[in-house]
Amino acid sequence: MFMRFDIVSFGSCVLDAFVFTDLPEKKNFIAYPVGSKILIKDLKFDVGGGGLNTSTTFSRMKLKAGLICKIGKDGSGKKILSEIKKEKINFLGKVQGTSGFSVVLDSKFRRRTILTYKGANDSIRLNEIPNFETNWIYLASLLGESLKTQKKLARMLKNKKTKIAFNPSSYLIEKEDLREILELTDILVINKEEAEMLEKKSGKLSDLIEIVCVTDGEKPFFCYTNGEKYKIFPHQNVKAVERTGAGDAFASGFVAALIKTNDIVKALQVGVANSESVIRYFGSRNKVLNWNEALDAVRKNPCRVVRVR
Repeated sequence: MFMRFDIVSFGSCVLDAFVFTDLPEKKNFIAYPVGSKILIKDLKFDVGGGGLNTSTTFSRMKLKAGLICKIGKDGSGKKILSEIKKEKINFLGKVQGTSGFSVVLDSKFRRRTILTYKGANDSIRLNEIPNFETNWIYLASLLGESLKTQKKLARMLKNKKTKIAFNPSSYLIEKEDLREILELTDILVINKEEAEMLEKKSGKLSDLIEIVCVTDGEKPFFCYTNGEKYKIFPHQNVKAVERTGAGDAFASGFVAALIKTNDIVKALQVGVANSESVIRYFGSRNKVLNWNEALDAVRKNPCRVVRVR
């Protein structure tokens, strides 16, 4: 059966284990003494990953959403597939191999380091993906065969006038040459550290791509588009419970709102509202906003967006 979507996410789906500790940070490191046994405050499990996190936002924001990922024939895979169906996301992937798994290590200050095993996520082949058409595709970080497939699929879809959003991680930027995807990209969302790494390898990003958002955690950040520059001021009074998924929430909220409104300022405000909602609660997507909630959040308490001349 031929399918058509507003947007399709192509990224990982994993089972997340959240390990909450009271360990301090030392010079931006979480210190774990070698050979010791450390008691933890709490342990929780949830499903996430760049593919599932972003497609959850797209579906909740009233876009017809698809998801390309690969999950294992195991208990984790069953849990992930159940959440995909629950969120009314169309599964365009395959069940094979071993599911991905991440350990999220939280420090005393609720900042985290993530250990991730991609498993089946990095072995997606083009012939495993059913035929579909989409107005947009959102590419999250994958390696191996899956990255090759993302490149092939991006070229194919671009020829059909599909627009492409891309959110590469630091490990992907470090390991791979991404210029082929960057030249096809319409929206790029990365953090400040990733932007610095990528520009060293690929040149000035705003010269390559129509819209570039460079986030910086809770600090003010910038968005560049068509020669214009916007400075965005996230709210400073947000009490973070757990920050995993904040980047996915911003990027997908921003892209979804831009698709729906074609208003860059409102899209930036929706992205921030979605991110700030997610970090207030446990899990990477449990408090992702639906479209009405996002509009209400922006109406009541929008973040400040300033056009920089």
